[in-house]
Amino acid sequence: MKGYKVFNEYWKCRGFLYQVGKEYTMDEDPVCCQTGFHFCTDIKNCFSYYDFDSRNKVAEVEAFGKIDEGENKCCTNGIRIIRELSWNEVLNLVNTGKDCTGFCNTGDCNTGNRNTGNRNTGNWNTGNWNTGNCNTGNWNTGNCNTGDWNTGNCNTGDWNTGDWNTGNCNTGDWNTGDWNFCNYSSGCFNTEQSTIRMFNKDSEMTLENWWNCDARYLLNRIPKNVVEWIWSENMTDQEKQEHPEHETTGGYLKVLDESDSATLWWNGLPESDKDRIRSLPNFEFEIFCKCVGIKHE
Repeated sequence: MKGYKVFNEYWKCRGFLYQVGKEYTMDEDPVCCQTGFHFCTDIKNCFSYYDFDSRNKVAEVEAFGKIDEGENKCCTNGIRIIRELSWNEVLNLVNTGKDCTGFCNTGDCNTGNRNTGNRNTGNWNTGNWNTGNCNTGNWNTGNCNTGDWNTGNCNTGDWNTGDWNTGNCNTGDWNTGDWNFCNYSSGCFNTEQSTIRMFNKDSEMTLENWWNCDARYLLNRIPKNVVEWIWSENMTDQEKQEHPEHETTGGYLKVLDESDSATLWWNGLPESDKDRIRSLPNFEFEIFCKCVGIKHE
């Protein structure tokens, strides 16, 4: 069986010294990760165990003894080191594109790793001419962009120089509109942050103010998947039918839905925290309960 093996720069692997053109054998039966001479039939898998480093030695090998096959590597008790591969040969084998200096690229002229586009210098890009990481668009110099020509990060629009924009041509952050020179704008051609509507009316609060306010912090603490112990004497007839084990345990553990959780959260808040929420611009309790899911009489 033909394969590939990587060594450190001194031709050692797991402390054993190898030479090109030599054969090595052992009497024991091979067992992957335990005993034997390890190699991979796919050269890319070799770099799961060795760094993708041009200082390491890479050789084409042949197993002529017994073979134990693992998930992504093999082990043998008889191996022949056929020849050393040049680093350029390694690059051509691990990449399916051309002129790549990275690892596992399917495009051309990539210097990063795992790119499917062309001329990327970052990693995990599926577009072209990206210098950042994890871009699916083109000509991005930031990271995690799905649009094109972005110099910021995490943009889904195009031509943004800020971060987290879903619109186009924004130089600020978190804009959903276009051509904004500020942050948190859902409109177009704005240089100042706009205020947001709260409780169906205009307010003096910006989206950034809202994100940093105490009320939002408190609301983000509404628990999910809350459980409550219900004693047998407090159970309904339907609950007793659905949970006959209550006769032995004396009750059952009830998983509350989101509306129950929100109601318990609100009822358990200190008045000082409730006042922080009530101080929101245009606060109306009926609207608040409907949006949050609080049951009230």
